[in-house]
Amino acid sequence: MPSQNLSTIIVTGGAGYIGSHTIIELLTKTNYNVISIDNFSNSTAKSYQRIKEITNKSFESLDFDLCNENQLVTQLSKIKNIIGIIHFAAYKSVPESVTNPLLYYINNLNSLNNLLKFAQEQKIENFIFSSSCSVYGNAENLPVTEETPLKKAESSYGHTKQIGEDIINFVCKANPNFNAVLLRYFNPVGAHPSGKIGEFPLNRPNNLVPIITQTAVGKNSLTVFGNDFDTRDGSCIRDYIHVSDIADAHVKALNYLIERKNKNNVSLFNLGTGNGVSVLEAIKSFEKVSGKKLNYTIGPRREGDVVAIYANNNLAKKELNWNPEFSLDDMMLSAWKWQLNLEAE
Repeated sequence: MPSQNLSTIIVTGGAGYIGSHTIIELLTKTNYNVISIDNFSNSTAKSYQRIKEITNKSFESLDFDLCNENQLVTQLSKIKNIIGIIHFAAYKSVPESVTNPLLYYINNLNSLNNLLKFAQEQKIENFIFSSSCSVYGNAENLPVTEETPLKKAESSYGHTKQIGEDIINFVCKANPNFNAVLLRYFNPVGAHPSGKIGEFPLNRPNNLVPIITQTAVGKNSLTVFGNDFDTRDGSCIRDYIHVSDIADAHVKALNYLIERKNKNNVSLFNLGTGNGVSVLEAIKSFEKVSGKKLNYTIGPRREGDVVAIYANNNLAKKELNWNPEFSLDDMMLSAWKWQLNLEAE
């Protein structure tokens, strides 16, 4: 049972990929009560068992849809001493958002609005928002900084993140006591170093690394979407960053707000390594660390994909005292270790 005396952190989407790794960081590096909310629309309750095995610590979990305001208010009003909210819960597939945009606008924005309304009513002052580098669109200059102008989003997923950031900015402007950090992820990959938890899409994955690892065990096929981009090898360039580095940044961002180190009540940080890696280079890294040769095909470009994006992460390093620790090979090796553990289950 959680302590009645400790402050509580709400983690939405806590059974998901980044949410579960962030709960691990919270349980091992802080002294907060942690309560996860997840309706398992793209995750599994097994994540909670895996977290407990890794940390040997307990936490509460709630199962409901954040888009249901009545349920949200009923469930969260029972919780004492909420000091902060880390909001991950959202649909995140770029291809799906292109074919079904309304699903993304309804889910991603209604859940955010309901959560912000509750936070305002309960005077919860610290809010961490899971944003995305997709808000930059096809940026003219690389690497992108937090000052880089936002282009038109290439997908409705990216657009929901742009709108979400705008909503939070206006809420903070209207409520000077409300503090938020917007974290723009680049491309989270890899798995916990233990290999006991990692990315676990319920349906066919859309992200590169789980497709790579599933292909390596014969459960999927790998298509490189386009080899005619204006890049060094023709494939898209991304800034791949280890999920545990992303999770660590959330704990640092939360404490940044709680300790009132923020200079403004809205802070914005890029979370990337600062290095652009092409899809073909990522494949080569996996082949090197796994010893497995991947059979892949070159396909047409995929709608919604930007050509190249990678971060300038100097601001996060300076303000949050955050430094990514894992190399590309580390990312690929941990993802492979996780896939092999899944095969052994």
